Amino acid sequence: MNIAISTTEGAKPLELKEITTSAAWRGDVLSKGNSWVYMLSDAQIAELEILGARFVEADPDLRFVQKEEYPLVECAEAVKEWGRDVDSGRGFVLVRGLKTHLYSDALSAAIYYILGLHMGDPIRQNEKGDLIDSVYATSDKTMDDPTAKSSKVRDYLVFHSDSSDVVSLMCLRPAKEGGASCLVSGAEIYNEILRRRPDLAPLLFQPYHWDWRRQDKNAPADTYTSPIIDLTDGVFSMYAGSLYILTAQEYPGVPKLTPEQIEVLELFDKITYEPGMAIEMDFRPGDIQWLSNYAALHARTTFYDYPEPQRRRHLLRLWLSRQGDRPVIDGFGKNGVVQVRHKPREGQTVDDQGFFRIKDAPVPRLLADHG
Repeated sequence: MNIAISTTEGAKPLELKEITTSAAWRGDVLSKGNSWVYMLSDAQIAELEILGARFVEADPDLRFVQKEEYPLVECAEAVKEWGRDVDSGRGFVLVRGLKTHLYSDALSAAIYYILGLHMGDPIRQNEKGDLIDSVYATSDKTMDDPTAKSSKVRDYLVFHSDSSDVVSLMCLRPAKEGGASCLVSGAEIYNEILRRRPDLAPLLFQPYHWDWRRQDKNAPADTYTSPIIDLTDGVFSMYAGSLYILTAQEYPGVPKLTPEQIEVLELFDKITYEPGMAIEMDFRPGDIQWLSNYAALHARTTFYDYPEPQRRRHLLRLWLSRQGDRPVIDGFGKNGVVQVRHKPREGQTVDDQGFFRIKDAPVPRLLADHG
């Protein structure tokens, strides 16, 4: 299926073809094997434990510490391999083998942050400036409540993209039941749209307004703009989540969606949830998932916790800017509006609200952030 569109007036039409690289996969096929799981060796685990312990002892400021201060030897090639998986492969990898059940949460977080520095540059995740966030339920709200925060509730999460080049999760403790991570290939969704409705596929390259205020109540503007699909230098990238496109329609001055745009958004969502499209994985203690927000959408099943706070499902999350092998247009997705780690949000003169020390970083904000 080949069709041509013109992205700018006078430009050579872009020929749209189905994506045939490893980025286009179906969950029911991929789940039959374990090619997406990387098992750490004993030598790699030992190196990370030594570096992590040194990190905890040194207690560097997370805003300014550099990867060169914690060089990798045993894990160096592994990090390159994970980067290739994220940038130009299937778009994700699950790293397994760390013994977090034997570590303090600070040591686990230190190992995770060191790997994060080598995979990219951490960015701030909330108005306080936290560089490591806890995905930990502090509320019984459901996601139909506009005040609910997805990382602070137990409810099912719809497929979406996060606000970074790479999103990563590390499992400290799984839920009593549920909480599986679900991923779906953006390239395969796109392929299905091309097969079924080639007339609608070009609309995915148009700029859409996205609801910034709903994602961040302190955002400096109501919306930002981005297309859903980008094919810079022939490399497929996607940024999706129709909810924020639809809620952005409520703001004055935002152009109204055309019937055809609404139709392609509905088709995108329909295909996303069809049986066999997604892969589902349970997190074990110590698992680390690296995921390109441009390659796959992610979701989560509902989960049920233990009653004791210290036993509840607890994941650590990193958002990374990554200078890898994936070219995208300027401002694609949300990468044009994220907060860099070394300075606070524009207009803030005091930067003392974030957990910038490794002993604090993995502690859930039980009182300050109710979700």
